[in-house]
Amino acid sequence: MSLQAPEFFSELCLPFHDHAVVGNTYYAAPVPGTPLRLRIDFTRTIHADTYGGLRVAVVHPERGEIDAVALSFVDHGTFHRRDEATHTRPNTKQYGTFDTYHRPARPPWDGAVTTGLRDAIQRYTAVWFPGAWAASAPKRAAGRTSRSTPAPPTAPAGTRTR
Repeated sequence: MSLQAPEFFSELCLPFHDHAVVGNTYYAAPVPGTPLRLRIDFTRTIHADTYGGLRVAVVHPERGEIDAVALSFVDHGTFHRRDEATHTRPNTKQYGTFDTYHRPARPPWDGAVTTGLRDAIQRYTAVWFPGAWAASAPKRAAGRTSRSTPAPPTAPAGTRTR
């Protein structure tokens, strides 16, 4: 069954304009005009058709893979809420993972919270592609925004302030 990788990588909200998803792999050129590329794959577990995280790699077209890091779903809280809600215990096949078997009309990674993974990818790419994250992020349009003034701190009732 399909991992629905394009939808998963879309959920990550990675800011790189020059990217493509081929099969279950995300490829990006975070800095235009440089040979280094970013590749993100799903990492397998010891169980068939079960995935436990992402493998993020920096690839050079002539030298091959230069560096890689594994980001587990458990370490980044990706399925913490889902596992807590379903009372899935640690050290079981389902804990912090997803597999290719899922409910109809739902992605196999249903219930994933990708914020931790996205933050980890941002930190990793900042090392290899300095400034790429900010350069790729969509610019906010200048406009009027409401501004709130912080409320003054309140002292607990019955205490003196100096």
